[in-house]
Amino acid sequence: MSETESLKSLLRKDNGEAQEESSGVAPGSGDVLKIAVVGAGTMGQGIAQAASQAGIDVMILERDDLSLQASVDGIAESIDYEISRWAKTESDKKAILSRITGTTSFKDIAAEPIIIEALPDELEAKRHIFRTLDGTCKPHSIFITNTSVLSITEIAEVTDRQEQVIGMHFMNPVPKTPVVEIVRGLKTSDKTFDSISKFAVQLKKTPIEVYEYPGYVTTRVILPMINEAMYVLMEGVASAEDIDKAIKLGYNMERGPLALADQMGLDEVKTWMESLFRELGDLKYRPCPLLRKKVRAGQLGRKSGHGFFYYNEHGIRIQRGSAE
Repeated sequence: MSETESLKSLLRKDNGEAQEESSGVAPGSGDVLKIAVVGAGTMGQGIAQAASQAGIDVMILERDDLSLQASVDGIAESIDYEISRWAKTESDKKAILSRITGTTSFKDIAAEPIIIEALPDELEAKRHIFRTLDGTCKPHSIFITNTSVLSITEIAEVTDRQEQVIGMHFMNPVPKTPVVEIVRGLKTSDKTFDSISKFAVQLKKTPIEVYEYPGYVTTRVILPMINEAMYVLMEGVASAEDIDKAIKLGYNMERGPLALADQMGLDEVKTWMESLFRELGDLKYRPCPLLRKKVRAGQLGRKSGHGFFYYNEHGIRIQRGSAE
């Protein structure tokens, strides 16, 4: 059987009986045994992989079979890259993929104890998903939205379980980043917060408690630095390479601000900055014209192969100079 055929078979596992018989939480310890991830783009794939690596069964919900297959293929490619770096083995890959299944029906995830929505940061799209989940899922299910800037309260208000809705701001790449912000909505209960904090530890993440406010902690702090680095580049003060080198060496950072923006995705950076600018009205969140120019040109960073720097098909930076 080819690898593609094997991956397809993973999508066709019938977990219906197991869903009905199990609460998805281990008796006694309270460890989460299974979750669902709604939307498996870059972030959703990372969340699914991180959960599976922690021994949790994951069901991915996507809009159609093609998207579902692309999601599983993306996870497999990510693991293959780790194998090429001797960071994982073929046995690791087999174990991780064996815990990931997929579906295109909301009914198949109705009994999961934790459901993580990982759509792009578009409020109405997320509210639509949560409204559908609320009408489909069991009363005990906790809903999590993965968001960098949006209001948890505004997302939760379309449900009849606002106390069981919470935010988790994962950072890319999810399997490697050891921290996650856990964001309370105005009606999020302490019980929900405690459960999800424990779940974060199970994922081998350090949970940071955050109260709802635009940008939370990490996004709000890092975006002005990234934006200012873009202005420095636009004004010709230094090259992209030298700007990043100065910040990395001067402040002991693993990655410079422009390379970090490329990793985040320049379209995402622009969306987050526009959201913060609307909410807070502070000029430091007004996107640099150079950022707007690059997004219009489709130069989105690692995912497009071209941002402030150049990247190969695996997202690895290649030396073709900076891309001012």
